[in-house]
Amino acid sequence: MSKEGKADSSVSWQSIRDTMMARIRAQDYAPGELIPNEVDLAAEFGCARATVNRALRDLATSGFLDRRRKAGTRVREAPRRKATLAIPLTRADVIASGARYEYRLLERKLDTPPPLVREHLKLSGSERLLRVQSLHLADDVPHMFEDRWIVLDTVPDIEDVDLTETSANEWLVRQAPYTHGTMEFFAETAGARGQHLVCAPDDPVMTMIRVTWLEAAPITLVQQSYSPSHRMRLDL
Repeated sequence: MSKEGKADSSVSWQSIRDTMMARIRAQDYAPGELIPNEVDLAAEFGCARATVNRALRDLATSGFLDRRRKAGTRVREAPRRKATLAIPLTRADVIASGARYEYRLLERKLDTPPPLVREHLKLSGSERLLRVQSLHLADDVPHMFEDRWIVLDTVPDIEDVDLTETSANEWLVRQAPYTHGTMEFFAETAGARGQHLVCAPDDPVMTMIRVTWLEAAPITLVQQSYSPSHRMRLDL
């Protein structure tokens, strides 16, 4: 508050939103954690409670906060966007189907991205990228082959993560909030991925390319190719 004990009307809800978002990104407020209440935040920012409320509502609408009456406001463990599709946890999807989940890291290395990846991520050429290839299985049968490029300039913490134990999919969903992205679905022949999906190179497989961003900073591009028998269901 100001010296007179009154709220400062010059403090905007947008500035509070941006500060709170920065804290979520830095995990000052960890996934699942209860954040301070509106009264305490209003005192901290020196503004009216209504200004804090507007900022938190915007973050909740954007999918970063979960607000419940009498239960407080928490940081979402898996942030959801306003879009109709949320990024799935492959492990959770396999388990939900009744199958036993297994994950294998096939390759992890710093690498130079090909032109298609550079174009999708709008890279300048100076960024450091981590390439991660992995296989997800359901009841010992290949479920999905994943080829992922991660921009370390945007999410540097993943470089220290043991990806033999935690998949990049799961770590990014839980630890790297995103603001927007794109998803493309198409059918193509398996090609070299057939050796991982246990199918012939000319067998058709469903492939999805997803790109996510944190404002203007690219986070990751992932190409996920599913076994020929895979079926996908979307709830509308």
